[in-house]
Amino acid sequence: MSRTRYDVVILGGGPGGYVAGIRAGQLGLKTALIEKAKVGGTCLHWGCIPTKALLETAEVFRMAGRAGEFGVRVTEATLDWRAAQERKDRVVKKNAMGTESLLKKNKVTTIKGTGRLVARDRIEIRDAAGAVDTVEASAIVLATGSRVGSLPMAPVDGRVVLSSDDVLSLDHIPESMLVIGAGAVGVEFASIYHTFGTKVILIEREGRLLPIEDADLGEALKRSFTRQGIEVHVGATLKSVRVEAGGAWSEFDVAGETKRIRTERVLMAAGRKPVTDGIGLETVGVAMERGWVKVNEYQETSVPGIYAIGDITTSPALAHVASHEGIVAVERIAKHPTHPVNLGAIPSCTYCHPEVASVGMSEAQAKAAGRQVKVGKFPFTASSKASILGEGDGFVKAVADARTGEILGVHIIGVRATEQISESVVARHFEASALELAEVVHPHPTLSEATMEAMFGAEGRTIHI
Repeated sequence: MSRTRYDVVILGGGPGGYVAGIRAGQLGLKTALIEKAKVGGTCLHWGCIPTKALLETAEVFRMAGRAGEFGVRVTEATLDWRAAQERKDRVVKKNAMGTESLLKKNKVTTIKGTGRLVARDRIEIRDAAGAVDTVEASAIVLATGSRVGSLPMAPVDGRVVLSSDDVLSLDHIPESMLVIGAGAVGVEFASIYHTFGTKVILIEREGRLLPIEDADLGEALKRSFTRQGIEVHVGATLKSVRVEAGGAWSEFDVAGETKRIRTERVLMAAGRKPVTDGIGLETVGVAMERGWVKVNEYQETSVPGIYAIGDITTSPALAHVASHEGIVAVERIAKHPTHPVNLGAIPSCTYCHPEVASVGMSEAQAKAAGRQVKVGKFPFTASSKASILGEGDGFVKAVADARTGEILGVHIIGVRATEQISESVVARHFEASALELAEVVHPHPTLSEATMEAMFGAEGRTIHI
């Protein structure tokens, strides 16, 4: 039986897969993209984009309540939840249409269905009606992403115990919510719903919020959340969640005490798991590493011609990482000059209030790696622009090598931290020293001056404190 043959077939249409498809098309490769749900994946439809749209609504609502501080009289700010949801959906739809347009522009064939490897160069596709087709490819890129995780003592039912997908589409603002897990997803939704008026209780098994970030950031965020009125418990062990009419009773141990609370909703934000089951990895013998697909620096798996990118690999599970890995993979396939993703210069961004962003090693990681470090820290209370914005919460922390001055890590908590981090990513990528970045003239008054001051601080010569 004759089958359509492509230069490259990409399995999964999230931010890794569709970017790989666009780049493959640009390089003149005959390309197919297989997606079982919606092109754009979790990031566009159930993650990054809709979440940040709601966060922006929360920020506008919060600032409307503070308008009097700026000399603007607002009688009363009220939340129109339906309008906020409609705006979120419009933002998602616009981006989805743009993505589909780019794929068409670059002559990428999009195939709707669930794909599975049946040979090194073949993928079987089953559509929603059960019809089966097969495509052949000289090269295959696996980009199947991840799904929400859960805990056995708190099974997600989509009604009371919610996943991060479910919580985006609530028909009303809950009176109360327990958020389980204080990684990026947990603290973002805690921030959103607290701003909208929900009583939020946030619990985290580790000893601080945002456990993968520098310890100073997690501690600062806990203080800020507590001041805002979010109830925070770290070092907490969840025991059970029992759903009953109109809500759930939850039990958790913290500081030697068992707490039992009732909330209208429970959000399970305890991580995500790679989607590697059912895609035929065992059929073709793709090597795995602790549940993830094992790849080299060019995203090549153990099977020649098969590549893997994004959340199914051991690299940071971030949309921007998956996108760049997709570019590397298809450039490698096309024999186009390329270079591996610099995993030492990956920005991490959390869009709660206050925002958190970082790049490189934390202070503890640098010391654990045997580096002698010097640290500079500059508070936003000393920033002219932060004062203008009325946002003095937070700081910039620079971690540098004490011998060479190389920037090892930069950690920011505060207003627009996710925008501020980019210059530090560039500096880290090009192995700049703290002094080199400090000596770059920064415009005044801007938030970016805080990064300059932190770099000067690492050299023991901060100007404005």
